[in-house]
Amino acid sequence: MWKGRFAQETSQLVQSYGESVSFDWRLFAHDIRGSIAHSKGLLKAGILTVEEQAAIEKGLLEIRAEIEDGKFEFKTSLEDVHMNIESELTRRIGPAGAKLHTARSRNDQVATDVRLYTRDAVAEIVDLVAELQRSLVEAADRAGPAVVPGYTHLQRGQPVLFAHHLLAYVEMLERDAQRLLDANDRLNVMPLGSGALAGSTIILDREYVASLLDFDTVSQNSMDAVSDRDFAAEVLFSIALCGVHLSRLSEDIILWCSAEFGFVTLSDAHTTGSSLMPQKKNPDVAELTRGKSGRLVGNLMALLTLLKGLPMTYNRDMQEDKEPLFDSLDTIKAALAVFAEMISGMEVNETRTRAATSDPMLLATDLADYLVNHGVPFRQAHEVIGKLVAHSLAEKVAFADIPLAQYQAFSPAFEADLFDCLNLETALAARKGIGAPSPKNVAAQITFWKEALSE
Repeated sequence: MWKGRFAQETSQLVQSYGESVSFDWRLFAHDIRGSIAHSKGLLKAGILTVEEQAAIEKGLLEIRAEIEDGKFEFKTSLEDVHMNIESELTRRIGPAGAKLHTARSRNDQVATDVRLYTRDAVAEIVDLVAELQRSLVEAADRAGPAVVPGYTHLQRGQPVLFAHHLLAYVEMLERDAQRLLDANDRLNVMPLGSGALAGSTIILDREYVASLLDFDTVSQNSMDAVSDRDFAAEVLFSIALCGVHLSRLSEDIILWCSAEFGFVTLSDAHTTGSSLMPQKKNPDVAELTRGKSGRLVGNLMALLTLLKGLPMTYNRDMQEDKEPLFDSLDTIKAALAVFAEMISGMEVNETRTRAATSDPMLLATDLADYLVNHGVPFRQAHEVIGKLVAHSLAEKVAFADIPLAQYQAFSPAFEADLFDCLNLETALAARKGIGAPSPKNVAAQITFWKEALSE
């Protein structure tokens, strides 16, 4: 492609070092779509005849079909997917193929292809996020009245419905989906027509070409357009944070599956055994996802580090944007899909969850609230209950078994009705503020998410 300037062939080592077709071949469908749209822009500008444009489009569609069927041979000597396709097109249809690159550089071509590819991947990821959300909502519905301790510092804090815990991840995933959709607004801008960095003296109707490719708008600065990878960084951030959320859910599931917790059981289809210990049933999907989240964060850091020192405009360093991007797109799609399947087969062990929530200390805050409702300032109430907890532990007596007179020795504000708030169902029902885990609230949230995710 640059033989007019160079007298020497490119070193084989340089060719192998600089080729990208081994990984950017996956852009073929988007490259061909962009080239067909570009050819129509050239036709409208009078650079191509109707016959030439038709030959280009026909040839590109034939090449796409061959690639899809695994019959196309990519050559590393042609560096990348773009030159492989263009070279083969020109070989097949002659001079018309050589006209295709008019008013276009590989700089704006690859920027366009990567945007098209990423846009499609984002749409797929958003759908997969919704599928996992549906699995979590269904699991929350199946859990029914199951109650678990809510934890802070991995210490038992207050009782919550298990469904409420699962719905917390539905909220996290919703933010992930919204971040991806928001990133898509900035992603969906067409750089094609920016040339190498300063556009072209051959003027194409960029808005027309953008409409063919379903871009919302076109870039307004040619230098920025060819060097911009913000969209990739933003998508990688959104994916990395989604991976962090999946990692946190993985950690919960790993704990819940352990003999020490025993809150849930995963299906045999989504666990593995041990080559040595026949009794083992390991939550490998959750563990792998927890591990893969590190790759997602690493890919984001790799891209940011790549970009941070680049002068304007395009630099060959930017070839290194694709592997972390492709890896993160592939990884998050696989993780979301397998997680949705795993959650659908997860069962709650209500006997174990009920036993865990029989811990009377879980209702210590309810006793403090009781005192507040009887006129005791919260800080004072907190101190009273702290002393009561110390007494309960020292004497090995549960709150419900402490006589009223003993309670009143700690605070005269206690009355006989204090024992009502030591009932787990009563305590949960009382948590009826917006966002709190009362059964009524949780049922309403399950209904809300079912309707929202069915749209």
